Amino acid sequence: MKIEFNATKRDGQGTGASRRLRHTGNIPGILYGNAVAPQSLSMDHNEMFQLLRKEAFHASVLTINVEGAKELCLLRDVQRHPYRPVVLHLDFQRVDASKVLHKKIPLHFINGDIAPGVKAQGGLVSHVMNEVEVKCLPADLPAFITVDLKDMVAGHSLHTSELNLPKGVEVVHHHGISDSVVASITIKGGKSTEDDAEAAAAAAAAAAATPVTTGKAAAPAAAAGGKAAPAAAAKAPAKK
Repeated sequence: MKIEFNATKRDGQGTGASRRLRHTGNIPGILYGNAVAPQSLSMDHNEMFQLLRKEAFHASVLTINVEGAKELCLLRDVQRHPYRPVVLHLDFQRVDASKVLHKKIPLHFINGDIAPGVKAQGGLVSHVMNEVEVKCLPADLPAFITVDLKDMVAGHSLHTSELNLPKGVEVVHHHGISDSVVASITIKGGKSTEDDAEAAAAAAAAAAATPVTTGKAAAPAAAAGGKAAPAAAAKAPAKK
């Protein structure tokens, strides 16, 4: 999906200049990267506001038209007003078509309602990740990645290694984790079948390790002769 938008060069700098620009219905922004000097920009607020509502605008290689000069770029940052529907500033990074880039891509989950773990076992789908960081050439960057849950059963998880990635696209891992969980199906009540099995195994192991005793302790053997200690004497009869 090709997305192109317009921008003009901006000379004014500082908070005051940006405020005046917003009062005219435009947004300040910047375009940087590729060992080229950063360029301050001005963009139409309404046009950019509508584009920002599209998921693909956040996860695609964009074409920016700066006064007739077109360049490829990625949206890197959006500053919004804390409570008003107003965009304050946009950051774009230039893209080199011959270099690998890193970008977070949204995940689209399908067939969760017909998964055996949901339809037959009454489980609930848990989306552990809603986006995943990938690396690829700009031409190979997908707008989203589809995650099909039709074969998932309760107690099992889907990992990043099982994602159906487009050609040339690889998942980026961080913090030493090589295969992150993307989604899982748990039984209603908060425990999966794997959790129940582990709990049952732990209970069985604990029971096997506990010695079996009767209701009353056996009387200790006599120190000498090996005979059992005599039973306690009966109570004396009550006086008449």
